[in-house]
Order: sequence, then C-alpha cells, then structure tokens
Amino acid sequence: MINLEWYRIFLHTAHCRNLTKAAQELHITQPSVSYAVKQMEEALGVTLFHRLSKGVELTEEGQALLAYVEQSFAMLDSGHKHLRNLKQLQEGEIRIGASDSLIKHLLLPHLNAYHSVHPGIRIRLSHGKTPELVQRLKDGDIDCAVINLPLEDAQLEVYVLDESEDCIVVGAAYRELAERVLSVPELIRLPLILLSPGSSTRRAVEHWFAAKGLTVTPDIELGNVDLLAEFAKMGYGAAWTSKAFVQEELESGSLFELRLDEPLPVRSIGFALRRDQRLSLAAVSFAEMMQQRPK
Repeated sequence: MINLEWYRIFLHTAHCRNLTKAAQELHITQPSVSYAVKQMEEALGVTLFHRLSKGVELTEEGQALLAYVEQSFAMLDSGHKHLRNLKQLQEGEIRIGASDSLIKHLLLPHLNAYHSVHPGIRIRLSHGKTPELVQRLKDGDIDCAVINLPLEDAQLEVYVLDESEDCIVVGAAYRELAERVLSVPELIRLPLILLSPGSSTRRAVEHWFAAKGLTVTPDIELGNVDLLAEFAKMGYGAAWTSKAFVQEELESGSLFELRLDEPLPVRSIGFALRRDQRLSLAAVSFAEMMQQRPK
C-alpha cells in the first residue's frame, strides 16, 4: 500500500505544476514534496512527472493516474461531508412504528416538532398493531415504536410516555343510556363496537370482561379507532376507545360517554427500543426527545 499522503502530495503537485507551490499549499517543505514524489514513483515503477526548468509536467502515466486520484479524493471529501452532516443531524434516517391512532393523536405533534428542527433527517414511519411493531422492532426493521402497554419483553427497553383513559361512547341513538349509570351486564347486552382481534386494546377489553367472568362478543370489529367513533355516531352501538381519541366529539355533543358502576382500566402508552440495537445519531436524538417530552 502506498502512503495516502503521497497521493495527496501528487494531487497538489499535478494541479500546481510546481513543487514549491505545492509545498506552500500543503504547508510542508519543498524537499518533502520532492522526496514524496520520488518515493511514489519508485514504488509504482513509473515516472509521474517530467522535471522542467520552471516546474513539472505530468507524464502520460501521471495523467492516467491523476483521474483516479481526483475521483478518490472527491469521494473521500464527500464521505467526510456526509459524516459531518450525520453528526450535526443535517442528514440521517429514523425508522418509527406506531398504530394509526397513536400516530394521529400522540406521535404526529412530536414528529412535527422534530422535523422543524432537523428537516434534513428522513423520517420513515410505518403503522401496525402493537404485537406486529414489537416483532419488527426485535427483527431490526424499525428503530423505535410507540406502543400500547403493558408489555414485558427482555429484548426491549420501554419508557412510559403517557396514560390512556378508556371510555365507552355512543351516538344520539343511545343518548338516554348516558343519563344513568349502567351495570356491566347491561353493557355487554348492547351492540358493541371493538377493535379487531390481536390489538393490545382488544386484549385489554377481553381481559377486563374475563376478570368479571364474562366473554365479550362484539357486533362490529374494526381496525381503525376513527371508524369506531364514526360507527358509534351513526347509531350502530357502543364503542370502546381511548377518551383522548374522541375528546372533540364528546365536547361537541356528537358522542356521549356511558357511565358504568365499575371503573374502566387506565392503560399506558410506551416508547420501545431494542436493548442491543446500536441506533444512528438521528435515531438517538429522536429517542432522547421522546423520553424527555412533558407528560
């Protein structure tokens, strides 16, 4: 391997066509330039420069080598600039996973805040249910995930972001039910609108009913929280959802919250990372922002 510094000296000498001027640009002595060129020529077994009275001129072999050296140093310079941009968070990539409802109601404002500060960071956002996101995180397909808790997995590090208060809502067709306290048996006799099986929310609902010795059989199963609210508003039954997701509808009077004689579970929303995964600088900065966000 020929010393990389020799190539740098060769490049400057070729551009300056003068050993002294090359030495001045490189902030070294002229004899050092002359010695490096000579050593390089001996190592390669060719003459790179014709020595003239007022400078030097590339030989045919030197001209052929110059094109490759220029490309190589240009690539190295691009590499250094790219690394600098990554370090300064001017470039990079974050791969994030979350459910549609958590993207809309929790994650999006923080993505906007991060993007406004680091517009050069590419955000790759994908959706899915909590079990799917956990598997993709463990497989290394995403860097982090916003998920519904509880979750216990030795491979993951999970931080609590917020609490999620569940509620059961109905539209105008069932409005009179919101005017009194209902028992759980009364609730289960209503047409229920739930998220589809496999979601963490659906599992929480089933667990809550099972703890009371009941099995829940919904009339309508949907994969989107917004659709739960829409079907409830249209009078198809009672929808179990997060109160934060329907706050506007409750305040506007398009939905009504049912009161039960037993409290609904309060669940948490978490931010998950894989313990053994080395994150990019961009992903690290995003994770730090999410962990420090006010609850």
